[in-house]
Amino acid sequence: MSSMASLRFSNVRLLAGALARTKATTAPLPATREKTFQIYRWNPEKPGDKPHMDSYKVNLDECGPMVLDALMKIKNELDPTLTFRRSCREGICGSCSMNIGGTNTLACISRIDPDTSKSVKIYPLPHMYVVKDLVPDMTHFFDQYASVQPWLQRDTDIDYGKEQLHQTVDDRKKLDGLYECILCACCSTSCPSYWWNSDKYLGPAVLLQSYRWLADSRDHKTKERLEKLSDPFSVYRCHTIMNCTKTCPKGLNPGKAIAEIKKLMAKHL
Repeated sequence: MSSMASLRFSNVRLLAGALARTKATTAPLPATREKTFQIYRWNPEKPGDKPHMDSYKVNLDECGPMVLDALMKIKNELDPTLTFRRSCREGICGSCSMNIGGTNTLACISRIDPDTSKSVKIYPLPHMYVVKDLVPDMTHFFDQYASVQPWLQRDTDIDYGKEQLHQTVDDRKKLDGLYECILCACCSTSCPSYWWNSDKYLGPAVLLQSYRWLADSRDHKTKERLEKLSDPFSVYRCHTIMNCTKTCPKGLNPGKAIAEIKKLMAKHL
């Protein structure tokens, strides 16, 4: 009996030691990193609905690093009625432009602040009519873009497919910082002059696109293009506030392009 008791006592001690080691080596589970996203909501199809903010909590450990990842997670898992535009997820298409934390930018290249004590506020692009939630009406913006005739125009006919229109290396370099514009409208909707006179002032994005063709050595319609911009509003409502350049998610400089248009107008008109 004494040997059996001794064996049992020994087993109990071994078990107690194993439990103690298990408790000592088991680390506490990390706290969940939940981030609050406050999102502008408005549904024109719901009678009496007024613009308001809805809050959503997202676990950052189960979400991608960009704001667009969070928006897609909210739509897929929390609220399928949330409406926004998105396409490429590469900062190329310009579809997911919106106001995030007070800055116009692209949701797909805007990183989520890991500080969970601060919420993220998301609005549609400012001073534009809203179709629904985070979707602005871009009709007027693209009508203005079409008005500058953004295509190559020459005095002579082009035999497409049989000849190339060559440029020197230096002439080609003049287009850098212009052709990269993705027409996301972040710059135009950050411009106070565009807020006040968007019916007449073309805005930074469209003027950048206009200068892209004015600067192209292969285009022959410089004077005609400038004449269309010579009224008091199309170009000259720019007061070089430079919000456009600060907010451009592609790092372009619309303010400089507008200044170059003004120089061309002084030279040719």
